[in-house]
Amino acid sequence: MYDVAAGLVRAGHTVTLLAANTPKHQQAADALAHLGPGLRLVTVDVDTSLSPLKALRNLLFSPHPYNVERFMSGALAARLTELLTTEHFDVVQMEGTFVAWYVDVVQRVAPGVPTVLRAHNVEHEIWDQLARNERQGLKAGYLRHLARRLKRFEARYLPRFSAVAAITEPDQRRLRQLGCPEPVVFIPAGVDLTRVQPDAAIKAKPKTLFFLGSLDWRPNVEGLEWFLEHVWPEARKNHPELELQVAGKNMPAHIRALRVPGVRVHGFVASAPVFMQEYEVMIVPLLSGGGMRVKIIEGMALGKCIISTGLGSEGIAVRHLHDILVCDDPQQWIEVLGQYCHGEFCYKGVGEQAQRTAQLLYDNDKVVQRFVELYRRVGAGQAVALPPR
Repeated sequence: MYDVAAGLVRAGHTVTLLAANTPKHQQAADALAHLGPGLRLVTVDVDTSLSPLKALRNLLFSPHPYNVERFMSGALAARLTELLTTEHFDVVQMEGTFVAWYVDVVQRVAPGVPTVLRAHNVEHEIWDQLARNERQGLKAGYLRHLARRLKRFEARYLPRFSAVAAITEPDQRRLRQLGCPEPVVFIPAGVDLTRVQPDAAIKAKPKTLFFLGSLDWRPNVEGLEWFLEHVWPEARKNHPELELQVAGKNMPAHIRALRVPGVRVHGFVASAPVFMQEYEVMIVPLLSGGGMRVKIIEGMALGKCIISTGLGSEGIAVRHLHDILVCDDPQQWIEVLGQYCHGEFCYKGVGEQAQRTAQLLYDNDKVVQRFVELYRRVGAGQAVALPPR
């Protein structure tokens, strides 16, 4: 969301960003002041904290998925209503399925304003994958219930938008199958390449892997736990010099408390680009999820060699052994890590090609231009409003 908003401002558009200010991601009123007068940040406090009691009440009495209900806020709807009734906006863009409910507010208050949903994922498929991978029966049943509710919600609400922008081509196909009317377009996640420039002064530590991702997103935790259980013990036994560095925001207590030989847990890091450049190889052992992993694009832009599952790299224009390494079962991971430790493939060459791919296809300025073309296609002008994620 940040890169799109910043890119629109740089392109000369006026952006009002209405954001849910949640307990986990509290932002100061001037958090985006560095983008200049073209962007106005409007925040509303919304408590999205997980609550077993609220989850139970939702399960018994609500028609909405709990994931979505956490973001439903009367105060946020009232602020959106106020903005739409007192100011002029040419288009309203919403970031992700969990805030798609607010499309009803726009259609009620400003029915002539086009609405665009940027679909980060096809959410019900993620939760269905999580349910299939879950070994605890009760938990798997609840995850399946969430997936069913999410599918009904997405099928009901996503077709209400003037347009939907999918982050990957597979998601574009899934959204069409869900019943979203055209235009349903593919616009990849972009990266501000000026923000992720390699620093020649930073030398990566040899024989090091790193994992970097938001650890309040369940698929990231699932993937890291799978790697530590099924890949790391054998890889570390074969190559005692190998190290794994783990970083990410909102890290669960059981991850922070990890005491595994060769694994160092950093928690939140102030600069993701600096962290990525301090180690040699990025791992993305994703087993569930959809959309596009922006951290992969950032790693590519920094010239990192990346090892990922096929699902982790889905929707990114990369090829195995060309600008990425793709491994799905534990033995494949163990073999590739052994080849890396023995110097049997040019990990630097893979990273250099990945950097060229990122520069060619994922420059944020090019991505923003595709959004502007979509806004014009649905009848918008120059000023853009981005309600909450």
